[in-house]
Amino acid sequence: MALRINDTVPDFTAETDHGTIKFHDFIGDSWAILFSHPKDFTPVCTTEFGAVARLKDEWEKRGTKVIGVSVDSAEEHKKWKGDIEKVAGTTAGFPIIADEGLEVSKAFDMLPAEAYMPDGRTPNDSATVRAVFIIGPDKKLKLSMTYPMNVGRNFAEVLRALDGLQTAAKAGVATPADWQVGQDVVIPTALNDADAKEKFGDFETVLPYLRMTKLKG
Repeated sequence: MALRINDTVPDFTAETDHGTIKFHDFIGDSWAILFSHPKDFTPVCTTEFGAVARLKDEWEKRGTKVIGVSVDSAEEHKKWKGDIEKVAGTTAGFPIIADEGLEVSKAFDMLPAEAYMPDGRTPNDSATVRAVFIIGPDKKLKLSMTYPMNVGRNFAEVLRALDGLQTAAKAGVATPADWQVGQDVVIPTALNDADAKEKFGDFETVLPYLRMTKLKG
């Protein structure tokens, strides 16, 4: 069964290059982003993990833990971190899960249940393991994205989506297309005009079902 938005994400115990973790304990009261790739020492993923490393201060500002997952070993991850840090120009302080047995990849529906890694495997054998999962402090899946092998992920968009999710959760609003922090937000249709006025103050009615307002503070 595919993992859907608002499903509680699987809990698991796994080895990482930082030692053993229990996933729900790792998340704790934070937001978390699990991002995956098909194999260590691959070109596109090296640039992506470098991008994640450079955003360290942004993740911390948002109370968000990031963790990678790969089908290679923890020892391979430790070696690969050197390449990632060379590309990033900074340290890569986040852990990477060693998913050699594919338990995590299968639990998150990134690979079919019958999948296995053959001897001499290549990234193509685990090509579908290129996903991003944003998880709330309640351990529920809030957003997921899946990319093909030949298109690098846009972590500025992951950050923007995280901002939208956190804003929606905190203020009880929605965010429109291309929204950025500080721009007007959408008032939920569940609120009538009187309740919207009481909660948000002034707002603009663009359409009967589309009301925009600026968040205070």
